[in-house]
Amino acid sequence: MELCNYLAQMQLKDDVMKNNLEELKERADKLEKEVEIYREMIKKLPFSFTYNDPASGKQIIKNQEAISLIEGIAETETPSITSTLDIPFDQMEYFLTPILDLVHHHIVFIDTNGMVTLCNKQAAADLGVERDEVIGSHIRDLLGLPDSKINLLETLRTEVPIVNREVLDKNYGINNTQIIRDSNGELLRVVGTFQFLNGVKEAEKRGLAGRIAAGIAHEIRNPLTTVRGYLQLIHGQSDKETGSLIKGLLIPEIDRANKIITDFLRIAKPLETSSERMEIGTFMIEYISKFLNSEALLYNIAFECTISDEAKGCFINGNKEEFLQVFINLFSNSFQASTGPLKIAIDVIKIRTDLEIHFKDNGSGIKPSMISHVFDPFFTTKDDGTGLGLSVSKKIIENHGGDMRVSSDGTGTIFTIKLPILD
Repeated sequence: MELCNYLAQMQLKDDVMKNNLEELKERADKLEKEVEIYREMIKKLPFSFTYNDPASGKQIIKNQEAISLIEGIAETETPSITSTLDIPFDQMEYFLTPILDLVHHHIVFIDTNGMVTLCNKQAAADLGVERDEVIGSHIRDLLGLPDSKINLLETLRTEVPIVNREVLDKNYGINNTQIIRDSNGELLRVVGTFQFLNGVKEAEKRGLAGRIAAGIAHEIRNPLTTVRGYLQLIHGQSDKETGSLIKGLLIPEIDRANKIITDFLRIAKPLETSSERMEIGTFMIEYISKFLNSEALLYNIAFECTISDEAKGCFINGNKEEFLQVFINLFSNSFQASTGPLKIAIDVIKIRTDLEIHFKDNGSGIKPSMISHVFDPFFTTKDDGTGLGLSVSKKIIENHGGDMRVSSDGTGTIFTIKLPILD
């Protein structure tokens, strides 16, 4: 009986040992696979490096040929790593570009000759250039500034990085520069980052406009209403000549002043308006085009409106009367700026989840020096204009969750209105 118990215990120990060996073997296989994955990953890194691990007294050396593990390194307090690129830096920029395209600030690299070697998507978009055309050109061609005002060239010349410098030229923002050197200490690139703050400046301008508008409305609208009431009273008691002056000039001028105040208030803050769901094709053809067609016939203007097949059936949300005001403003601007036979075309296309409405004319265009100011309140080139039409139009579109921009050259002007498509 004792022998049987002894044999049973031995068998149990043997089974336990076998299980332990299988577990150890399984863990060893798993660790070996993990180590192999790490080795393969390290092999694919595009640079060489040396890693010292004081805890184990070992050193890993990785180069283009192999990975080596060396025993008995000198003791150090902390792990250390040194690296050297095995590929040209321009190839590294190729890998960096799609990553830097995700950054919403401007990022530009220049070489020792001031030539642009990398320009991220945000910089190209905000500066209005094609990225492929910029690479290889001088930084002054990208920024449109003299060399003395370009911070990247200053750092290239002095080899001193710039930290949080405020830029106050045509593009407002915060600029930083940094130097990249190779393993021998030679300068490879100067990197510039620019926090583009034109939008913030525009928001501050609009906030100021709002405060001014509130003051104007309070200080002027009530006296104008009082004056208009007294003029109407006098008109009923005056002779024919005085009555004609009051009715034909004074009252209309007071009404015009009141309209300027109303338009300016519309820019400063959104008004409560009713909105409705509208199919873009029906809205543009049956509502906007019918009104503009009558105006075009009256002034002998060639006019057409087209809706792309992809845009048909898409719905937007908005106020018909406000949208009509936008298109009347654009139509009036084109007509008043024309110097010859005028053609106006409206094209509606679908771009992903938005509709784009392109309002195009064949006029002489807007001067490059003026195009950045066309949406500014009170900016106008017309002697009798208030400079509020385009500001009001842009505000209406923004209040509907959209955006409005302009481009122009010698062949005409295009206003692009972008509106979100309803689900």
